Amino acid sequence: MATRAYWSGRIRLALVSIPVQLIPATKSSSKISFNQVHKPSGKRIRYEKVVPGIGPIDTDDIVKGYEVEKGKYVLLEDKEIEDVKLEAKKSVELVQFVDQHEIDPIYFERPFFVLPDEDNEDGVEAYIVLRDALKKAKKIGLGQIVVRGTSSLVALKACGKGLLLETLRYADEVQKADKAFSDIPKADPGKDLVEMASELIERKTAKFDPSAFKDKYQVALRELIDAKLEKRAPQAIEETERGSNVIDLMDALRRSVGKEGKGGGKKSAAKSSAKGARKSAKRKAA
Repeated sequence: MATRAYWSGRIRLALVSIPVQLIPATKSSSKISFNQVHKPSGKRIRYEKVVPGIGPIDTDDIVKGYEVEKGKYVLLEDKEIEDVKLEAKKSVELVQFVDQHEIDPIYFERPFFVLPDEDNEDGVEAYIVLRDALKKAKKIGLGQIVVRGTSSLVALKACGKGLLLETLRYADEVQKADKAFSDIPKADPGKDLVEMASELIERKTAKFDPSAFKDKYQVALRELIDAKLEKRAPQAIEETERGSNVIDLMDALRRSVGKEGKGGGKKSAAKSSAKGARKSAKRKAA
C-alpha cells in the first residue's frame, strides 16, 4: 500500500517551479502502545471530561484556554483560532542556501522524502537538476512551508537518488547550550587520559549501520506479548554486560583499550613482554 502524501505542492527556485509531494521518512508503527484495561472484565477503560466541583460536562462547553498565570486563562473559541491560521500555500520557495554542516543538528525535527511528479516530464528533469546542483555544491536550501494552518522552517538537501526535506525548529524553540552547560566545572583531565580515550574511540570507529542496533525494550515487550499469547514463559533478551562503578578512570581506560581493540589486548601484552625481556637482558649484561 502506497504511503499517503503528507503534502503536495511545488518547490520554487527563482522562476523554476517543481511539482512534488512529501511522504514521511520515518514510521512509528513498530512501537508497541498500550491501552488501559479493566482487569476483571477485560474491557478498555474510557474517561469522562469532568470539572472539579461540577462533575461531567458536555463537550460543547469545552473551549481552549491559555494559562497567563496560575489558575487564570485567556479563553479562545475554535473559530478565533481558525481565523489566525495561515492560508495553506502550495509552494516552498528556496530563499537561501547554506553549507551542509552549518546547521546544528539540534534544529532538525522531522524528515520527509520529496518525490517528483512523474506525470510531469519537465518537472522530473527540474527535480534532477536541483538534486544534482545541491549535491555538487554541498549545500542545503532553506524555505518555509505551511501545513494545516501552521508554518514551518524547512531544509532541502540531496539524498541518494532523490531529495530530503526536514522541518527545522525555530530559534526560540531551542535552548542555548551555554546556559544548559553553565554549571559544568572547568577541569584539565590530563594529556594521558585524553590520549587513552582517543585511542579507544579510534579503535571503536566504524561506518554507521543503523540495522546493527535494535530497540531491546521493544524486542523484550514483543517477546513478552507473544509468550502471553502462546501461554509460555518469555525468553530472556540478552543485554550488554556492564562493569561495576568506575573509580580509577585511567585504569578503566587501560582495561577498555586492551579489551575493545582488535587484538589490542594481545598486542599490548606482547609489547609489554618484549619490553620486559629487553630490560632483563640489559640487567644481565651489566
